[in-house]
Amino acid sequence: MSELSQLSPQPLWQIFADICAIPHPSYHEEALANHLVAWAKEKGLHVERDAVGNVLIRKKASRGFENRKPVVLQAHLDMVPQKNNDTDHDFTKDPIQAYVDGDWVKARGTTLGADNGIGMASALAVLADDSVTHGPLEVLLTMTEEAGMEGAFGLQPGWLQGDILINTDSEEEGEIYMGCAGGIDFITTLPLSREAVPAGHEIIRLTLKGLKGGHSGGDIHLGLGNANKLLARFLFGHAQELGLRVLDLNGGTLRNAIPREAFATLAVPAANVGKLQSLAQEYQAILKSELAAVEKNLTILTEPGHSDAKALSADSQKRFIALLNGTPNGVIRMSDEVKGVVETSLNVGVVTTNDQEAQIICLIRSLIDSGKDSVVSTLNALGQLAGAKVEAKGSYPGWKPDASSPVMHLVRETYQKLFDATPNIMVIHAGLECGLFKKPYPDMDMVSIGPTITGPHSPDEQVHIGSVGQYWQLLTALLKAIPEKD
Repeated sequence: MSELSQLSPQPLWQIFADICAIPHPSYHEEALANHLVAWAKEKGLHVERDAVGNVLIRKKASRGFENRKPVVLQAHLDMVPQKNNDTDHDFTKDPIQAYVDGDWVKARGTTLGADNGIGMASALAVLADDSVTHGPLEVLLTMTEEAGMEGAFGLQPGWLQGDILINTDSEEEGEIYMGCAGGIDFITTLPLSREAVPAGHEIIRLTLKGLKGGHSGGDIHLGLGNANKLLARFLFGHAQELGLRVLDLNGGTLRNAIPREAFATLAVPAANVGKLQSLAQEYQAILKSELAAVEKNLTILTEPGHSDAKALSADSQKRFIALLNGTPNGVIRMSDEVKGVVETSLNVGVVTTNDQEAQIICLIRSLIDSGKDSVVSTLNALGQLAGAKVEAKGSYPGWKPDASSPVMHLVRETYQKLFDATPNIMVIHAGLECGLFKKPYPDMDMVSIGPTITGPHSPDEQVHIGSVGQYWQLLTALLKAIPEKD
């Protein structure tokens, strides 16, 4: 981590290096939370945790700033665990191997966790650096944001004392976010029947890999390949022609990450193995042409396999492949109200099969509730046609834009003074916790800012070093500019 500790500003980068050293994927943030509680106590800061594990640290105002409006700096503790297929890494045990590559900080073969580790580090750096001038300050670090916003759901009224909340989970320097999409998980479960693999069949492992993946909100408009959907398209087009029998089909690992890989174990009549291989290569060429601008490393492999599993019955296989192929994916509608921003989308994030059932897990996002409802209705209808069980759960609200927000106007003015440039006022299609915070704290004024992070939720994740410096300048200047209480 020595490379990171030499970057400026300090101590932000040193704190980020320390965060990288402690494993903290979703549902495994406890070690990091305990470390930060001990860190706060060492510095003589007030620290406490709530019933769901959120961490709250308080610091008194700088001298002369006691009468400023109190501010909450907010980040989430967990990171998305994604790695390349050839990377040996256990996110629950191994540190993130972060390194400097020119103007960027990256990780070796895994997600970096700059989402939201840099925001977390910036909030902690404000606590650690007594030269930063601020009013009464709280730092709120929430649990399990990436896997369902559980910490934000559990936040109780009356705990926070701040009038203003600055969320640090945005990913583009020069943009100020004042609204975001809401979301809901949708799970389709299809019962499967199985039968013995017919005689004269060979087992083939079909792999579609090498896709970029990415954030299922912030990257959904980029036209990236979805491995689950692309594999389903091939099987729907050729299973009957080749006499294929599906033994299993699995792809993706997280509902909020665009899946980079999908795998099917197939029983193929021996006479058709060569034709399967030929069609797979033809399909690879088609996809490389279709997705040439965004997917440079797409690969389809057909390799000899082994499995003792029974094959899906003809009826189960037909319904499963049709259901997966027919499930919509990607941008459903662009916003009329906020030009250039996706209104409604969904990501076919995870597909799994076992002996008894197949499961398709999607994450639906929308700026408007009716957009979510429309996609839920579509998936309900598809499930009904396929004879599947359906469940929509974990709904969380969007963050409604407030064009009159005083803190948003203050951020814009501060940015203009610092950099002689006008920042973009934005609504993001990704989910931010602000929408959930508005329920227990409806009168709190909120805004979201951050440095430039590309490829979040994928092993291509990287953070721009220069933008972290600009973000730090903005954050510290903003804290100094917070007005006095009314």
